Amino acid sequence: MEFTAKDVMTLRERSGAGMMDCKKALKECDGDMEKAMDYLREKSLAASAKKAARIAAEGIVDCFVCEKCGAGVIIEVNCETDFVAKTDAFKELVHSLAKHVAKMNPASVEEMMAQPYVEDENMTVDAAINAAVAKIGEKITVRRFHRVEGCVDTYIHLGGSRGVLLQVSNNDYPEVAHDVAMQIAAASPTCISKADCNQDDVAHEREILIEQAKNEPKPKPDAIIEKMVEGRIEKYYKEVCLLEQPFVKDQGMSVGQMINGRFDIISFTSYVMGEGLEKRQENFADEVMAQTKKA
Repeated sequence: MEFTAKDVMTLRERSGAGMMDCKKALKECDGDMEKAMDYLREKSLAASAKKAARIAAEGIVDCFVCEKCGAGVIIEVNCETDFVAKTDAFKELVHSLAKHVAKMNPASVEEMMAQPYVEDENMTVDAAINAAVAKIGEKITVRRFHRVEGCVDTYIHLGGSRGVLLQVSNNDYPEVAHDVAMQIAAASPTCISKADCNQDDVAHEREILIEQAKNEPKPKPDAIIEKMVEGRIEKYYKEVCLLEQPFVKDQGMSVGQMINGRFDIISFTSYVMGEGLEKRQENFADEVMAQTKKA
């Protein structure tokens, strides 16, 4: 499989490794990006196991909790520019769409678009968004949402750059639940506990760590390598498992110790605005020329 200079740059951004190391990795792995990432990690050339390229799009993440029905919603809505994303009109639209999901419980974005809009049942959600597009002047897209019922808490960071929807077993300790929601936003866990951790991911991580240990300058016996790897797997758990993570407000205890049995965590959903979306690329000179022609 052939690869390009752009592929080398992409691998460099993802791994933090040097340009020549990335080129060699792609060559060794026949241009396969994921295998090349593993290769760099095995050779201890990748700067960070968790580092990955993320291209942001514009818009915001918002949350809503219905006081009547107890449903909690997290939603991401995208627009074309950061300027529009910061306007009150756009923020109000996103919040009303979150309220719509809480009340109407659509199974998908497509189903949501066809439903009567909670703010005006004479029009569909799709028609309401089209009206907003005509008024705001930019394309608006509901990208994703998630809804849960029961005891929930939410956290929105920096005007909608990321959000968390947390579901717990009781509402007796709202401050503690909110601390957990903030923890999720700050530390980006992928699962609740070791038991919930994807075992395929753990096995893959173990393979990478074994190869790393074998590639260290001074060879070590298999028994020592096994102990090293198990120690590093425990560190991996502290990165990805919410209950194992050091609590952001007190690094001397884990999140599980901080909760101390007050409630169980049922689920959490975390959105990073624009994660994985291709952002419009513009040449500054071309942009200036375009504006000049309009004037």
